[in-house]
Amino acid sequence: MLITAYMCDSVKLPGGDALVNGFAFEGRGDGPRRALLRKGRDLRVYDLYELFAGERAPAAVFPVPWPGWEHGVHSVSPDGSFAVFSGQRAVRAVGVDGETLWEYRHGCWGTVLGHPHTGDDQEVCRGLEHGSCRVSDDGRLVWAHVVTDPEERGGAGGADGQEYWVVLDALDGRELARLPLDSAAAGSHHVSHHDGIHMGLCIGMGQDGILLHWASWNGETLTGWDLNASMDRILADVHTGLPGFLTVEHYGADLQLHTLDGAVLSEAAPEPSDAEDPPYWDYSCGFVDAGTVIASTVEYDEEPERARHWLLDARTLETRGTVGYPTGPADSYVRPLGDGTWLTYDDKSETLHRWREATP
Repeated sequence: MLITAYMCDSVKLPGGDALVNGFAFEGRGDGPRRALLRKGRDLRVYDLYELFAGERAPAAVFPVPWPGWEHGVHSVSPDGSFAVFSGQRAVRAVGVDGETLWEYRHGCWGTVLGHPHTGDDQEVCRGLEHGSCRVSDDGRLVWAHVVTDPEERGGAGGADGQEYWVVLDALDGRELARLPLDSAAAGSHHVSHHDGIHMGLCIGMGQDGILLHWASWNGETLTGWDLNASMDRILADVHTGLPGFLTVEHYGADLQLHTLDGAVLSEAAPEPSDAEDPPYWDYSCGFVDAGTVIASTVEYDEEPERARHWLLDARTLETRGTVGYPTGPADSYVRPLGDGTWLTYDDKSETLHRWREATP
């Protein structure tokens, strides 16, 4: 079944491809949807709704504390008053005026074991490995994926370090709790659960697989659990109208809807195609709203005209149909907003589009 898409909004936004193929997006529920886009030495924060309404200026601009460091997944407070950057050797909170509010030092993500540091704060060590951070939805906590503090490891650097998931006080960066992780990360990202209590952490380890953790902090105790005995899955999305979370198998073999303890409620593999290799899902999928999931097979279909976006029932993950766009083939990755709409990006025109299902 072909489901026609209606273009709600469109705006030229250089670098906006990071919104549909990356982790440059925050916000859900009744709050703003924020785009976090790196532009030179700045992190520019846009309110997506205001952007589509005609406000081209970013809502906030934060100077990047380490201009040479191009990795890590960063976060912005709900009120936009500060940003938290995941660096190679520190997590740092920065105000809109560029002032450092606090810094939490940790080990170096650099991959050369035992490598020295010059003492230059701007030094970038070899390696693409990185952590991530996320400000809680109430703005009181910062969750961060880090490696062991240098003093605890005698100054050794790199992949021999113990990785931790830490909870920091957003006011001063003070460590409140930490959870040891059995991981050797290439990178990671956080997903904040809509209940305001739980935080998810997804750690990619390249060919060694994916680790998925959930945790909660009640002000005194950090309670965490991993789902790695039975999973090799990418944490994709949550929605306020549904329990649990959505995942994609490491290589895109299927989507699964889970309860928060990891139990599988439903799953869906891509529909067979006439190609020799079986189809697979892209990792950028999620909830259009409480009733609908959108997923894509763009990377699988090497010929752009064969690429597809699929709408699925959010509870059963049964296919409702493929999306038909008036602008042409679905050759972009997709990012749902949870409010009944989703985003695509046109690389040629550097234009971000927002869509919904057309009214019959």
